Amino acid sequence: MPRLWHRLVESLLGRWLGFRLIEPESPAIDVDLPTFYVLPHASLTDEVALSRLTRDRNLPRASHVHRWSPCRLPACFALPRLKRTRRGVTGQHAPQLQALLEALEADSALDAQLVPVSVFWSRAPGKDFGFWKMLAADDWAWSGRLRRLLSVVVNGRHLEVHFGDPIRLRPLVDGPHGRLTQRKVARVLRVHFRRVRARVLGPDISHHRTLMRGVIESRPVRELIRETAATNASSEEKERRRAERYAREIASNMSYPVLRFFYELLKRLWNRLYDGVDVHGLDAVKAIAGERTLVYVPCHRSHIDYLLLSYVLYREGLMPPHIAAGRNLDMPVIGPLLRRGGAFFLRRSFKDNRLYAGVFNEYLHRLITRGHPIEYFIEGGRSRTGRMLSPRPGMLAMTLRSFARDARRDVAFVPVYVGYERVLESGSYLRELRGGKKRKESPLDLLRVIKHLREPHGRVSVNVGEPLSLAGFLDHIEPDWRGQRDALRPEWLQRSVPALGATLARRINAAASLNAVSLCAMTLLATPHHTIEADLLISHMTLLVRLQRELPGSERCRLPIGDASAWIDHVVALGFVDRQSQSLGELISARPEQATLLTWYRNNGLHLFMHFSLVAFAFRNNITFTLDELDALLKPAWPLLADELYFSVPDDTRARLAETLATLEAHSLLRRTEDGWRRQPGHLAASEHLRLLGQLVQPTLERVYLLLASLLRYPSGELTRQTLEEHSRQLAERLTLLSGLNAPEFSDRRLFSGMLDTLEHEGWLRETQDRLHFDDALSRIQMRSRGLFDPELRHRLVRLTHRPASDSDITRDG
Repeated sequence: MPRLWHRLVESLLGRWLGFRLIEPESPAIDVDLPTFYVLPHASLTDEVALSRLTRDRNLPRASHVHRWSPCRLPACFALPRLKRTRRGVTGQHAPQLQALLEALEADSALDAQLVPVSVFWSRAPGKDFGFWKMLAADDWAWSGRLRRLLSVVVNGRHLEVHFGDPIRLRPLVDGPHGRLTQRKVARVLRVHFRRVRARVLGPDISHHRTLMRGVIESRPVRELIRETAATNASSEEKERRRAERYAREIASNMSYPVLRFFYELLKRLWNRLYDGVDVHGLDAVKAIAGERTLVYVPCHRSHIDYLLLSYVLYREGLMPPHIAAGRNLDMPVIGPLLRRGGAFFLRRSFKDNRLYAGVFNEYLHRLITRGHPIEYFIEGGRSRTGRMLSPRPGMLAMTLRSFARDARRDVAFVPVYVGYERVLESGSYLRELRGGKKRKESPLDLLRVIKHLREPHGRVSVNVGEPLSLAGFLDHIEPDWRGQRDALRPEWLQRSVPALGATLARRINAAASLNAVSLCAMTLLATPHHTIEADLLISHMTLLVRLQRELPGSERCRLPIGDASAWIDHVVALGFVDRQSQSLGELISARPEQATLLTWYRNNGLHLFMHFSLVAFAFRNNITFTLDELDALLKPAWPLLADELYFSVPDDTRARLAETLATLEAHSLLRRTEDGWRRQPGHLAASEHLRLLGQLVQPTLERVYLLLASLLRYPSGELTRQTLEEHSRQLAERLTLLSGLNAPEFSDRRLFSGMLDTLEHEGWLRETQDRLHFDDALSRIQMRSRGLFDPELRHRLVRLTHRPASDSDITRDG
């Protein structure tokens, strides 16, 4: 009778059910072994859905019955629901599982595999949604019959099925660890189901008002309310109301209907905007999602970064995160929607408002300790130059303090690189790259996006870097951190935050995506007039991909597929370059506005080629080098380049240099001789490829030279940091004007500030009493670096830095 009822329900629902996600797409099930599917709880609709899926996918049928004498075992069964009573936990006995194990023990020739399966009728966080709670799908409270019936009607076309790794039973039954009991197996299965449920649905979310009430009633916030009332000579009730206003201003109000709305809307938007969204590396996140609090830290290139990542996570079966957003995005209409999609808002600065800071810290702490996935941008704002910006300490410091306060659950940072072939903000970036000011966001920005929907934008890559365990990171760099956890501001915090930010920035960049636009930009912008022969462009883009593929440690970097000729067609179609027919061969060129915009896309992947580019640049002014000579010349440059562009420098730079030389030799860009390595004759194509490759690092080296030359013009201890930064910026700006370059980012003052930080960290510079001090070692480094530059470029830089200084250029006393 039960099987008849099962077949009847399956015949009624079979045509209605639809599967939005099957994870993994091809389960690793051995079709030759008897297969038993295990569900986390008894549900006829789940069994029907699984039966339909296994039939459609040609998997071992879930509706099958195994006839093993003397019993008949159904191929699909559920674990009994656990109930806690005064006498303990009941429901631990699983009769079907017990019968299966007894059959295996009775007949040593039998074998079987258990496949845990979780079925989600769409998804909803565990939260009271009123009428939607009846219609919405799975949450942390098991559905009743009426609710499941309504859910079948509403969500039956959006099923998600997650298969676990099969568990082969014969090796366990015959194993050396004693008799295998059904309780042991059931315990393993329940742990698996709990992790999958946490990964897909996130932790159980309390009501929005309950969460805010918990923040206000927490001991740290109550103490701040009393202190603020005493300081402001006001009542505690007044300060409490102010704290409540802050909580409402900050907190997200995640709503399942809005999540579902965003998913459907964004699916249509991405299909209209892009040719596809490529996702790589999420398997590592899925493996830890149910065990650790996830903090997603993507690079920030576009306004839609956070929407895109939330869409991808939802599509791939992971819970979308709570997203830290600037208060400027809490606009009419847009703000409430973002808040219900998971955004929580913060002010740009609140260091002078202790009560606001306390409320925000407590809210963030509760999200982290409860295991809610979180997302924020460590760069602070969008990158207007296309390169990784210096990480801001704010959110990182608050996350570290929260973890130190309660480290029972590990935190895993998930670096994410988002690579666009064309960003929606191309127009505003072009204006800002030319020196225009950033416009304040407004609801009208949405209308500006709509007008671009018909334009081509290529593909988007979402690449996940190597996750970072926060506990493991602190254990490595601060072994004694656990002993100082009770301190309000422990000593290790100030040292750890910059190190954590730099590590995450490098992991984001290590997962970068090279695409046709960035490859074309790197090559075209290395030419004097932004024009190049089509065949040379094709061969050089191909060379760049081959070099990157052979670079050690570049496994996470994504490379374009196809051939370079098709890549150029794609870049032309996107409107970044123009074709010019010429009798001796086709030319590819970029107009001034195109060239300016291409600098943004070139900078996306510039860090990936620094190992090759620095070596190539050294050979531009030198015919031959031994390994020792080249290592001595380039060694001081590695920290400056790595800190500006956020890539990893190996501990043994000499060994990496030898590998780089061998790779360049393998591609005929250099030639090995008895005296070392030698560049190819100038008339060969290899010489031009080496020049184009070396051009990538030239802007950074020029900035370093300008900074050092400006500093060393004056005695040690005479210049202030601010004076040197500003003077170096002015020199860089002058150099771009004299050279006819349209690259405002070249004179970005923050780049010179970062260089000074690196020089100080490496011990070549020190700041004492607001003055910069150095010794002869820095002068020797600068003299040695002159060998990198050809005479003409060196003469131009020297003449620029030694021109008479006016009062407007530099003031010695700062």
